[in-house]
Amino acid sequence: MESKAIATNKKAFRDFFLTDKWECGIELKGGEVKSVRQAEVNFADSFARVEQGEVKLYNLHISPYAQASYLNPEPDRPRKLLLHRREIEKIDALINQKHLALIPTKIYINRRGLVKVELAVGKGKKIYDKREDIKKRDIERELKRTMHQRRK
Repeated sequence: MESKAIATNKKAFRDFFLTDKWECGIELKGGEVKSVRQAEVNFADSFARVEQGEVKLYNLHISPYAQASYLNPEPDRPRKLLLHRREIEKIDALINQKHLALIPTKIYINRRGLVKVELAVGKGKKIYDKREDIKKRDIERELKRTMHQRRK
């Protein structure tokens, strides 16, 4: 059984140069796990921050589970991410030293059935960097198209 990707943060790949990645657990309450399994997750403008020796994830929207009781937690509440202390210290040093951002890139269920979040450290792209990526993508697409036509 492979890990099953629930949601991917496509904006992160578009807007940041991503370098180091970490797999971490996420602290969920009540029906949130069932909502995640139903892929009711939205990464819109989500980010993570190291605060008081803990990593917290902000703006990750997990829709309330419909069959849960009236005690559903807030959909956009800050959620604690579960990492080892040394990993947190390393992430904090990277962010403070190089002025990088901590961005969630993917949320998935691993082989054991646990919900995991992939965090990446990245530096924001400038507008001209984004234009270069678009040009490269167009050139690759054109090459594939011509190769495909030659094979026919």
